[in-house]
Amino acid sequence: MKTVARSMGTSALILASFAILGAGLVAVTHIGTQDRIAAAQQAALEANLNALVPEERYDNRVAEDRLDVVAPEWLGTDQPVPFYRARQAGQPVALFATPVAPDGYSGSIHLLIGVYADGTLAGVRVLAHRETPGLGDVIEERRSPWILSFTGKSLTNPPPERWKVKKDGGVFDQFTGATVTPRAVVGAVRRFLEYVQIHHERLFAPTAASAPESDLTSNSVDLIEPRKRGEDP
Repeated sequence: MKTVARSMGTSALILASFAILGAGLVAVTHIGTQDRIAAAQQAALEANLNALVPEERYDNRVAEDRLDVVAPEWLGTDQPVPFYRARQAGQPVALFATPVAPDGYSGSIHLLIGVYADGTLAGVRVLAHRETPGLGDVIEERRSPWILSFTGKSLTNPPPERWKVKKDGGVFDQFTGATVTPRAVVGAVRRFLEYVQIHHERLFAPTAASAPESDLTSNSVDLIEPRKRGEDP
């Protein structure tokens, strides 16, 4: 009987040892995989940013110079939108952000927008969408050069009232059989530029430390819109 009990105790100890070892291996693998995933995500982010603003234009680690902004009416989502800041010798060069066009034909269209400190667009790219293949998906760079037409534009070129598709009296092309999709993207880019213009001083602060402490916490800021769109200042 004692032999059986001793054998059972030994088996239990062995099983427990294997369980602990297995848990340890899983934890080590998770940590290693987590680091690789984070590194891959950062590399992908930097590649996307560099497609808009060449890396030789800035000398900081853009992915680490980040603000999380909440402004649903301007940025298309009630979730925090990351703003990344590119600097050269501490001075602002450009902003990148990922606002949303919530009114696409098949749902939200997620964008990456880069804008220089003078308010000129560095470029716009589509990160994700569910628009109709062969129609709305022409907003993708790989499908059409249409998205490249935003590069170099600003709120003075064209003026805000001309930030529309041509069917609505604006300057941007629409697609045959698909007006809703380009209309949504144009509107989202215009609203983003308007938001940046309103908050230019805070968003383009030379360094994060130059902003008031009440505005910046852990390199994040919640910029509450000062007024609704269309209201007088």
